[in-house]
Amino acid sequence: QVQLVESGGGLVQPGGSLRLSCVVSGNIFSIYDMGWYRQPPGKQREFVAAATSGGSTNYADSVKGRFTISRDNAKNTVYLQMNGLKPEDTAVYYCNVNVLTTRRERRNAWGQGTQVTVSS
Repeated sequence: QVQLVESGGGLVQPGGSLRLSCVVSGNIFSIYDMGWYRQPPGKQREFVAAATSGGSTNYADSVKGRFTISRDNAKNTVYLQMNGLKPEDTAVYYCNVNVLTTRRERRNAWGQGTQVTVSS
């Protein structure tokens, strides 16, 4: 079993900042990619950012220059620092990871989601 617990969402004014965290636990041998997705109201889930185990990062064009993904491998945690937030960033944000379990099985897992609302 792999569990993901997200935190850090909330209500923020336009131009403000938030930092999301996602802690991964369970029968994990190693973690490959860690990433964030979001689902705006009435829309489909979309990619936001990802970080590989090798340190490479990738961002959606809509968040480049404003969001930063980072990971603390010792804590099995991935972060998303969001600056310059806009109303269109309002969404439920989901953490997603690809892991190798202690049984040497590859698994993809999702968090439960955390709400981010950008509004004045």
